[in-house]
Amino acid sequence: MADQTPHIEPTWSATGSLRPDYFDSLYAANGDPWAFASSAYEAAKYAATLAALPQARYANALELGCSIGVLTQQLASRCTRLLATDIAETALADARSRCADLPQITFERRDLVADFPPGRFDLILLSEVGYYLSQADLNALCAQIASALTPGGDVLLVHYTGVTNYPLSADAVHETFLTWEGADWISVAAQRTERYRLDLLTNVVGWKAITDTPARIR
Repeated sequence: MADQTPHIEPTWSATGSLRPDYFDSLYAANGDPWAFASSAYEAAKYAATLAALPQARYANALELGCSIGVLTQQLASRCTRLLATDIAETALADARSRCADLPQITFERRDLVADFPPGRFDLILLSEVGYYLSQADLNALCAQIASALTPGGDVLLVHYTGVTNYPLSADAVHETFLTWEGADWISVAAQRTERYRLDLLTNVVGWKAITDTPARIR
């Protein structure tokens, strides 16, 4: 998030997550409601996000909640194929335009839980989106991500830690993944700043060696 989250009255699904029309309202009022394209804070966070990725290149990456595609555009240089999804068609239209010269990117309108994309991915990025879900829906998403991650693949979580009107906090989202018993991942890197939290998880299936202590990104 930028310095503060937009304040629009939330609308809730039957499961307690934010409804798609909440995001439609946000983008109708402001094409870049979190100032992704202009915020110095966002630019610095994107740089930290990309720096946290341990692989120079990923064969098949998934970005969940790509919004207007600012981070997507930067991430593309690290990916042979990149599937970027969002629930808001207005945001996707902007993202497609922004990334029109990057043929490795495919944009799709998908619900995080009800319409999780098929396939296996060696990178799954969940940046500023997990806390839009209720705990029940986040649990379902966590299980889907665990099933979709390839051996040796990475999950990168990045979320704003300030006050919001969302169903969950950044800490609740990250701790759900870190303590998920149905996954073969471990925490390999973590960073916490004044405004956001970042955690990198790696699927250890096939690893020859596993360290006991997570690395810390400074």
